[in-house]
Amino acid sequence: MNSQTSSFKKIIIYGLLIILSLIILLPFFWMMSSSLKTSQDVFSVPMHWLPEQVAWKNFSDIWTKIPLLLFFKNSFKLAIIITLLQVLTSSFAAYPFAKMKFPGRDFIFLCYVATIAVPWQVYMIPQFILIRKMHMADTHLSLILMQAFTAFGVFLIRQAYLGVPTELSEAARIDGLNEFGIYQKIMLPLSKPAIATLVIFSFVNVWNDYMGPMIYLNSNELKTIQLGLRMFITQYSADYNLIMAAALISLIPVGSLFLSMQRFFIEGVATSGLKG
Repeated sequence: MNSQTSSFKKIIIYGLLIILSLIILLPFFWMMSSSLKTSQDVFSVPMHWLPEQVAWKNFSDIWTKIPLLLFFKNSFKLAIIITLLQVLTSSFAAYPFAKMKFPGRDFIFLCYVATIAVPWQVYMIPQFILIRKMHMADTHLSLILMQAFTAFGVFLIRQAYLGVPTELSEAARIDGLNEFGIYQKIMLPLSKPAIATLVIFSFVNVWNDYMGPMIYLNSNELKTIQLGLRMFITQYSADYNLIMAAALISLIPVGSLFLSMQRFFIEGVATSGLKG
C-alpha cells in the first residue's frame, strides 16, 4: 500500500512538473512560431500556433535591415573578454580569502561580499561621471573595466576552494610549491564546476546587459545585440515576425553555452555555497 501511494505521489509530482514546464516553454514556442510567419499572420484571428506558410526569409531579412552582424560581434567581444577577466580576477582573489590567513581577512571579505546587496542604480551616475572624466565614454573599454571584477564570482569560487582539503595545499607547500603554484595546479583544476558556473553567469549577464551599453555607448558601430534589438523594434515595430526572428537568433549563443556546460553548471550550483 505504501509503495502504491508513493508511486501515485510521484505520478502527480511529475505530471505537475510537466504541466509547469509546458507553461514556461509556451512563450518560447510562440516566439519560434512567429519568427516563421508572415507579418500579417502573427496576430491572426483565430490564432494559429503553427505557421500556414513558413517564411524562412525572415532569418535572412533581419541581417539586412540593421547591422545585426556587427552588433553580434560587439556582444561577443565584450562577453568573452569580461567573462575571462571575471574568472581570472575572481579565482585569484578567492584564493587568499579561502586558503591564506592574514589580519582582517574575514572582515574584508564580508565588506567585499556586502557590495552585492548594493544595486547598480545607486552608483550608476557617479560611475558614469568618473568614466566621462577619464575620457572613456563611448568605448568598449569603459564596460570592460567596470565589469572586470565581481564580488559574486569571488564568493562563488571561494566556497569551492573551501571544499578542497587543506591537507593538499599543506603537502604542496612541504614539497616546495609556492602559493601561485598551489592556486594554479591544485585549486583551479579542483574548482571546474564553480568556474563553469561563473562562466555561464558572467557571459549571460554581459550578453543580456542593456542598461550599461545604453548609457556608455553612443556610436552605432559600438552597440551590442541588445541595443540592436531595441533599434530593430523602434524601426520595424509592426514587423513582429522579424522581431521574433532576431530575438530567437540572439538566444543561440546563450543557449549553446548553457547546454555545453550544463553538467558543470548543475554540479557547481549543487556544491558551491554549501561549505564554509
